[in-house]
Amino acid sequence: MTYCVGMRLNSGLVFLSDSRTNAGLDQISTFRKMTVYEKPGDRVMVLLSAGNLAITQAVRQVLQAESIEGDDGPISIWTAKSMFDAARIVGSAIRKVHARDADALKKHGIEFNVNLIFGGQIAGETMRLFNIYAAGNFVEAGIDGVCYFQIGESKYGKPVIDRVVTPETPLDEAAKCALVSMDSTLKSNLSVGLPLDLLVYKGDTLKVDSVVNIDEGNAYFRMIRSSWGKRLREVFDSLPDPTWHGEASEYPLTQAPVAQQAQAMNPLSIVRAPDA
Repeated sequence: MTYCVGMRLNSGLVFLSDSRTNAGLDQISTFRKMTVYEKPGDRVMVLLSAGNLAITQAVRQVLQAESIEGDDGPISIWTAKSMFDAARIVGSAIRKVHARDADALKKHGIEFNVNLIFGGQIAGETMRLFNIYAAGNFVEAGIDGVCYFQIGESKYGKPVIDRVVTPETPLDEAAKCALVSMDSTLKSNLSVGLPLDLLVYKGDTLKVDSVVNIDEGNAYFRMIRSSWGKRLREVFDSLPDPTWHGEASEYPLTQAPVAQQAQAMNPLSIVRAPDA
């Protein structure tokens, strides 16, 4: 399995991916889920992948030569004039792999499983971020206030992002939050693992200059892992325990009288043991 997250902020983009794949408990391998496409001064695009490894690798290979019809002829990810068209090309590559492999996979009971995060910036337009599905269709971040996408094992790392990240969040804070999100996932799911790839793109620079591979020896991530767990425990311990029997409390748990509770919802059913 995997965990990847991409964030679209006012000041730039943040991408983070793990590198673990597994096909059972005894078949665990390391493959990078991040691919960077860069033409300095013209475009920077980043692709994060989750799903069946053979499918995601095939999509990346097809994408190298994939093109769709544009207003002035065929366009590729290297000649597209917008990130929207570049995302369409990625979707086309997915559909091409599906047309080639889906029936054979189905005969072996294997689902065509691929999910991608694709984002970046092309000269002349703003930064954009897309979540591309197995059908080749996609949605864009920044619509209805959503500024990030997750793929893979997303549930463990989602709460901290929801509490911290907004479009106004500075890039370094967003990168820190992404790493905390990854740590939460690593803590709770063995199918996600190190090393990690982290890329931070500053808007309008049209070049990649902040990218790092993070392994077990990385000092900053080791600090995140130890400090976050410790501080989280300290905050937890500082919260008052609930009170049940009318004890004085600034935050009473059983505040509403039973009669008012009964009016608000159906009474709780309590089944008592029969008399002996």
